[in-house]
Amino acid sequence: MQANTIDKNTVSSMQVLSFVLDGDWLGVEISGIQEVLEYRQVAKVPRTPDFMLGVINLRGKVIPVVDLRRHFQMKLAEPTVDSCIIIVHVEIDGEETPLGIMADRVQEVVEIAVEDINPPPRIGNRINGAFIYGMARHEEQFIILLRLSRVFSADELHKVLEQTVESPSAITAGLSQVALED
Repeated sequence: MQANTIDKNTVSSMQVLSFVLDGDWLGVEISGIQEVLEYRQVAKVPRTPDFMLGVINLRGKVIPVVDLRRHFQMKLAEPTVDSCIIIVHVEIDGEETPLGIMADRVQEVVEIAVEDINPPPRIGNRINGAFIYGMARHEEQFIILLRLSRVFSADELHKVLEQTVESPSAITAGLSQVALED
């Protein structure tokens, strides 16, 4: 999320896509989102970090998909009819790269006044505070605003991308198998 660069003197609000993960409402600024997809089978890729579910084929492009539940060390759950993949853009070596993140369900796009964004509490968060830009209240829910640029380290993202490049035959076989199952 690019919100860490918001200047409260020039911007009065931001739009956030809210989604649910293990009962928590999380949010990502919409400028970093490409699209939201219904959950689809993910092709496994060998020798990738445990938080990487695999890859999907999106209009001819191979997109890595990660499980934030694993990365945040939350209780794991099987995908449901509400599960979805949010395609976001993360910066790797100065280049925007698409990455899919699993969500239990997408809620809505919310307009949040910048002055209503509070720093995360120092204790009591299940998510590492370095990953959080802030917290905002929307209706009866608190939305944890993620800083995607910090959620995954450059090394972690390089490992994910390297494996998707180095294992083309495994990916092709996996994507073919997924296509047969769909």
